[in-house]
Amino acid sequence: MSNSLYPYFPVVNSSHLIHLPYTRDLTEGGIAYALHSLPYTYNRMGGSPYDRLRRIAAGVAVELAFRRYLAEQNVPFDVKGATPFTEPDRYDVALGGRRCDIKSFLITYREQIAEMKRNPQVVLNAPALIPSDQNAAEGHTDRDIYLFAFLAGLVAASVEDIQKAIYKNQPVHLVHVMPDSWLRPSAWKPLGRLVLKSESEESQIVEVTGQVEGRETRTSVVELPPATRVQIEEEFFSVTYIQSKSLPDARIGIHSPVRKETYLIHPLEWGNIWVYGMNVLLAGWLTREEFNQRASPLQEGARVFQYDRTRVKNRFVPIRDLKPIAVLLEHAREWNQ
Repeated sequence: MSNSLYPYFPVVNSSHLIHLPYTRDLTEGGIAYALHSLPYTYNRMGGSPYDRLRRIAAGVAVELAFRRYLAEQNVPFDVKGATPFTEPDRYDVALGGRRCDIKSFLITYREQIAEMKRNPQVVLNAPALIPSDQNAAEGHTDRDIYLFAFLAGLVAASVEDIQKAIYKNQPVHLVHVMPDSWLRPSAWKPLGRLVLKSESEESQIVEVTGQVEGRETRTSVVELPPATRVQIEEEFFSVTYIQSKSLPDARIGIHSPVRKETYLIHPLEWGNIWVYGMNVLLAGWLTREEFNQRASPLQEGARVFQYDRTRVKNRFVPIRDLKPIAVLLEHAREWNQ
């Protein structure tokens, strides 16, 4: 898509920013996707697996909010549905046959969120970032659309914050992600009848999720009486994660008789992946061709509005140099005709 096909449009200013309401079902949809994708994705940015799950959940939540917005605006769009978990570069929305790749940024610092609410113009100085390797990957075309968005939302990651959230009857989603040797075992064979045991003095209910022989996902709900071994009937070939409705106060062990291995989960090794979203901000867009014509490199380790330090090399255009979302919606209606 060359620039000659489209007349000049004004760049983004604060009046062009689109605020979308945030609802609980967006987080629920994001978490469901993030957990299902675990066996097929790798933590390319490093850091905690729970940080990554929250990022994925937040990204999907923004995509779902954008879809809902398109429907409300009567803008036709297509949803790509083919085996999304196994595709390395998934996208969900196509506008007029053009791939729409949503690049969203989760903002969790209260001071930044307050500043964005008080002065939305602050995001105009932020960089619209795309990891260099993603931008250069095969399968893209120049007419692809890069759409940039922000999600303002809190997280409760520490044990203290999780306890506060539970005390205030806020939702939590507690999981323990299994190590790669359990999540993606090198040999695809049965683990045997798994046995679980809790050292807590109170009964504990957990959900064990993994894959069976055909790599279908299965979940077994297990009630663990105090200090009692409980065997699972389902025959797993891998274990992806274990979920708990409450914060365990003692170790929980899972044993594979085939591997002759017991894996212990300590009370501090659970992550709350719930994202307490407040507001989705659609900032602007460019075609991939336009982005590459204007973008500058940003080295790994740089401090930017979205991150204390970037973990990969990026290319960026200032948010203020993007095109308004309203222009994209006009194009999408024309493309559909």
